[in-house]
Amino acid sequence: MTTCSAATSIAISLSLSACATPRMHTQAELNTAGQACGLTYGELIQDEEAKKLLILFRQAPAPEQRRCVYDWARRNHLKLVVIDAIAFPEQAQ
Repeated sequence: MTTCSAATSIAISLSLSACATPRMHTQAELNTAGQACGLTYGELIQDEEAKKLLILFRQAPAPEQRRCVYDWARRNHLKLVVIDAIAFPEQAQ
C-alpha cells in the first residue's frame, strides 16, 4: 500500500466514523448513564422517532449534571435536549 492510498484510506475511515448512526439505547442503559451523572431513574429518555435526541428531563439540573450527560450523549452520537423549566397545570378540584 502506498503512502497516498494509506492516507486516503484513513481519511475515508475518519469521515465515515463522524457520520455514525445513533442507536436506540435501552432504558436500563439510559438509567445507568443518568445515575452516573447524579440523576434518578427516568430523567434521561430517547425518542424512537428521533433517535438522535437524548432528552434530559429534570427541573434545574446542576451544571455538572448537564456536562456529564452532554459528554455521554456526544460519545454515543446523540444531541442533548434539556427540558428544565417544567410547569404542571393546576388540577381542577
